[in-house]
Amino acid sequence: MRRALKQRVGRRQLVSLEAELLAELRSLRQRVPHLAGGLVASVDGLLLAHNTHDTEPSGLAALTAAALGVAQRLADATGQGEFRESLVRGEHGYVATYAAGAVCVLTALSYPDVNVGRLHLEGRRSAERIGALLDGALGPKDPKEVE
Repeated sequence: MRRALKQRVGRRQLVSLEAELLAELRSLRQRVPHLAGGLVASVDGLLLAHNTHDTEPSGLAALTAAALGVAQRLADATGQGEFRESLVRGEHGYVATYAAGAVCVLTALSYPDVNVGRLHLEGRRSAERIGALLDGALGPKDPKEVE
């Protein structure tokens, strides 16, 4: 994923893209009380940006990719269509994962007292913005890539 980004966008654009992803993660954290952090990763588990403090982000990105694969198969097997989001509730909080464009996901970590409706509302909005940003940066540059 990073290689694809580097091949399609210049170094300055890549730094700008990471800065925009971090800004969106910070904004999400401000809009959702009790949000502990988040990350943006490719669907194959490569970390693109994060603002997690108590969690190892590369490992979480890899786990997100594994969970995403299972969630995609589950949605497909039950006829529910393409994956959009998943929510895991643990004893100490939630892990919410949202599709962010064609090749990335947004994962948000929250404390147990988060308003889950607000988390979904704002998480979906952030995922949409992140997806548009990344899909625009990774959009086909060569007419042969459209196929």
